[in-house]
Amino acid sequence: MAFQCQRDCYMKEFVTSVVSCCPAELKQEVNGKKETIKGFHIKLQDTILFPEGGGQPDDHGFLGDVPVLRVTRQGPDALHFVASPLEVGQEVQVKVDWERRFDHMQQHSGQHLITALADTMFGYKTTSWELGRQRSTIELDTPCVKPGQLQELEECVNEKIRAHIPVMVQLLSIDDPAVEKVRSRGLPEDHAGPIRIIDIEGIDANMCCGTHVSNLGHLQVIKLLGTEKGKKNKTNLIFLAGKRVLKYAEKSYNTERSLVSLLKTGPDEHVEAVDKLQKSVKLLQKTNLGLLRDMAVLIAQSFKNDPHKDFFTFHKKEGDNEFMNIIANEINTEETLVFLTVGEEKGPGLFLLAGPSELVTEMGPQVLELLQGKGAGKNGRFQGKANSLARRGEVEALLKQRCNQRSSQEE
Repeated sequence: MAFQCQRDCYMKEFVTSVVSCCPAELKQEVNGKKETIKGFHIKLQDTILFPEGGGQPDDHGFLGDVPVLRVTRQGPDALHFVASPLEVGQEVQVKVDWERRFDHMQQHSGQHLITALADTMFGYKTTSWELGRQRSTIELDTPCVKPGQLQELEECVNEKIRAHIPVMVQLLSIDDPAVEKVRSRGLPEDHAGPIRIIDIEGIDANMCCGTHVSNLGHLQVIKLLGTEKGKKNKTNLIFLAGKRVLKYAEKSYNTERSLVSLLKTGPDEHVEAVDKLQKSVKLLQKTNLGLLRDMAVLIAQSFKNDPHKDFFTFHKKEGDNEFMNIIANEINTEETLVFLTVGEEKGPGLFLLAGPSELVTEMGPQVLELLQGKGAGKNGRFQGKANSLARRGEVEALLKQRCNQRSSQEE
């Protein structure tokens, strides 16, 4: 069957009744972590909320005042996942998140238009596509698209938009001879009901379940951002349609203004200015690294002049693993226990414990625990990352005490 959202893609509200309500679970990613939400799957007599399919994400919206978190298709039915149950038989007002829906309509119809013209103009077939949150991608069956072809394709696409060409929906029976003449990547195994055809007048007829604009003029504009290398000798074409182009232009302009303020140059000189900055930073980093190495050697040599050589500790805010290892290499760690740290005094940092193997093996895990860190050791070296250097003083006291005990035992 065709849902109401497929019969009228512009309908924003709709009254229908609840057919069933069953317990369900929804797996979602929240702040980078996967969570399982318990709720209910609601089947309706009909719906204006599009269930995910055909490369198009699902709609969001409301059943009454209950938010719909996900819509999926199960054979001829749409399952609406909600957190609260609804009574079977009750009437509900369905509302669609229109901004999300219209964005999907623009991107999806834009994909159909680009796909059709890329095939007509250059013979490049579309093998798949993805409607992303910020940009969309069409996979073309060609190893590359030349810059001139990209420009020609974009000009032709926007020319069709300016021509306000109608986009029509046809519903055909599966045995209708006209079905054989339309573009298609095949039907899903659980498909039921008539075949839905999206017909861009005089340009393309394509089998599709998604929601679309009724006229190419509603796409407003399409911008082809460029191409990326795809899988198996294919090319990914990146594009934006409609309001996404306006958002992209606004974001780009705000970025440009920020760069003008930071770089003190006009937009046309930004690349050259950043290039100069990068070269300056590399030179400074190289100079700084050389100074740190020289400092490490001097620190180690200064310690060698100290008559008390059983324990050495040192902390520096600036530094890295190489800085600590140079110091340790310059000191005879077969006789001396060395504890070094770099980073914020009470924040995260790096540490190195070096010395007699049996002593390092014994004390390494205790140091790790006090610094709330992660690390490992072998051959008289134990090093890693510290989540907090706040207890560095406790580590020093513990190591000094152990060295004193060791000296007493040897005497």
